[in-house]
Amino acid sequence: MSDVRDIDEESLKLAREVIADGGLVVIPTDTVYGIAADPRNAEAIERIYEAKQRPHSKPLQVLAANVDDIEALGLELPSPLNRLAAQFMPGAFSPIAVANEHCTLKTISATPSGVMTQGVRVPNSYASLTVLRALGPVAASSANRSGQESAQSVEEALDALGNDVDLYLNGGATAGHVASTVVAADPHERDGIAILREGVIPAAIIRRAIHLNGGGLGL
Repeated sequence: MSDVRDIDEESLKLAREVIADGGLVVIPTDTVYGIAADPRNAEAIERIYEAKQRPHSKPLQVLAANVDDIEALGLELPSPLNRLAAQFMPGAFSPIAVANEHCTLKTISATPSGVMTQGVRVPNSYASLTVLRALGPVAASSANRSGQESAQSVEEALDALGNDVDLYLNGGATAGHVASTVVAADPHERDGIAILREGVIPAAIIRRAIHLNGGGLGL
């Protein structure tokens, strides 16, 4: 039977062990609850897809405790996403990073042009950051069956996923069912970005931020 625990030193130690063993842990974020695994363990990642009944055509995000972790994973935020990340991370902003040749993540996926990419996020809540500092970066998706409503509480996550998850970490109720805003760099699109999913942060706010300070985005 799955274990449900409040977040403390003991449960975080257990969560680290579960992740290291290729298991699944449900964790709180600043939007909804997520199901997490070792992003370098292909079998663990497959378990997320099986638990959620999620199509493999839909890639997983990587959650991290801070922006510096993104570079350490072998990922880079192309312009103007690097500038936007400085304004919206941590938060409900999910830029699509580009993987370099040294990236060992098993969650990366290829664009039609062959570029390897990875959606990343740094959640903005005390509970989620506490967990991520203890676990390190994780592969993640919302803690629900594919196509169903995302879980706002550990109880909702447990009802949805049951014993398919090894450990549930209870961080209290999250802010809401609306997910993060996913943005990719695209020089052929308006403002050099493509809004792949509009979530908590409206597309208009993202586009307005690109043009702050005269539009100087840096590299």
